[in-house]
Order: sequence, then C-alpha cells, then structure tokens
Amino acid sequence: MGRLSGKTAIITGAASGFGAGMAERFADEGANVVVADLNRLGAEEVAGKIGPNAVPLAVDVSIQTDVAKMADLAMQEFGRIDIMVNNAGYTHRNGDLLEVDEDTFDLIYAVNMKAIYHATRTVVPIMERLGGGTIITTASTAALRPRPGLTWYNASKGWAVTATKSMAVELAAKNIRVNCICPVAGETGMLAQFMGEDSPEIRERFKSVIPMGRFSTPLDIANAALWLASDEAAFITGVALEVDGGRCV
Repeated sequence: MGRLSGKTAIITGAASGFGAGMAERFADEGANVVVADLNRLGAEEVAGKIGPNAVPLAVDVSIQTDVAKMADLAMQEFGRIDIMVNNAGYTHRNGDLLEVDEDTFDLIYAVNMKAIYHATRTVVPIMERLGGGTIITTASTAALRPRPGLTWYNASKGWAVTATKSMAVELAAKNIRVNCICPVAGETGMLAQFMGEDSPEIRERFKSVIPMGRFSTPLDIANAALWLASDEAAFITGVALEVDGGRCV
C-alpha cells in the first residue's frame, strides 16, 4: 500500500517543475492525480507518463469557473478530493520594483493569491462532506527572506504564508489541514526570471547564499509535499515548511 493509496489530489502548475514532480511522486505512492496546468500539452504529457490514475486538464487558476472544472473532473473520475495543491505560480523578472507594470502585478496577484481563494472555496465544501482533507500551497523562501529585485513576487508569497496560517486555524475544526512549502530557488522554468538573466556567474551567486550549495529540485519539493499530504503529518497544520538547504537559517 502506498502512502496516498485511495486518495485523490489536484495539483496546479503540474505540467513542469515542482508540480510535475509532485504529480509523479504522489502517483508513485498510490494517489489519483488531476494534472492541471495552463499548458495543455504539458499536462497531457505528465499525465500520460503517470498512467491511468492521472488525468490532465487545461486550466487558468485565476478563473473561478476553470477551478470548478478541476473539482468536477476529480469527482467524475475518482469520486473524491483529498488533497489540493496550489502550486501554479508567476513572477516578474528580477529588477526595479518601480518598473513592474500593472498588468504584470495583476497577473502575480491572480495566480499567486486569488487562485488560492478560488481553490479553497471550491474544495473545502467537498472535503468537509468527505470528513476532511489537506490543502498545500507552494510558497517560497522569498516570503521569509525576500530577495532584492523581486518585491511584488515576495509580497505575494508572504500573503500565501499568512493565508495558510489563517486558513489552518479556521478549518481545523473541519479536519482540513492547511500547510505551505517554502522552496529556495529551483531548477524550474521560473529560475531565469528570479535571477533577472541566466548565466553561470549569476547561478553561482544565487547558490552562494544556500548553505548546502545547490538549488532545490522537483524531487526535494515533491518529497516534502508528500509528507504533508500523508497521514504521517496528521497533526501538522499551519506550517510554512522551509525546503531550502539552510537558506532561511
């Protein structure tokens, strides 16, 4: 028996990076997975790699009706929702905070913040009917130790941490646990945006502030999410778990 056998997870931003790592790791441990992403082809590729216990869905997490489709698909295919992972994220390019235009700011707000609101309002009633569940959000070490040049992204992840803690308190009586993960910068598609530009010198500069000397990997984050989603973490709620090689020490 896998650690998530009999459970169903919805994972957003699951076509690549941390989300794909989580989808594959959860499935390895017996979970049914809705692989949700704006990138339809990427979601289909990840779901195809996993096999019959995964279904892909093209979704814009900033739109309530799209989020409702995720829940509907999970219920139609698997009959339940036990785990909601808010992993989709967006950032502006590293640089002057005054140079971030309003459209970019609004997109950061929509993907990193409002999507959590939509997902929570959608899945909590279902989880409550089923007797409980768990919500996990991919936040960031940027919420805890902000990097220069990423002010509006940092702020959105700080909001995610505060929302996690507040939701955990309010939903505990419903047996719904709420936690978030704070990864250090990782080998994902957003890395170049975080750095401003991608070069060996800038990569080394970023890694120099991580005591363990490397970026995070999708497997690092997937293993942390797996533990939070599993019954092993049954008494864990309201936590912002640093997966950062010592960056926030």
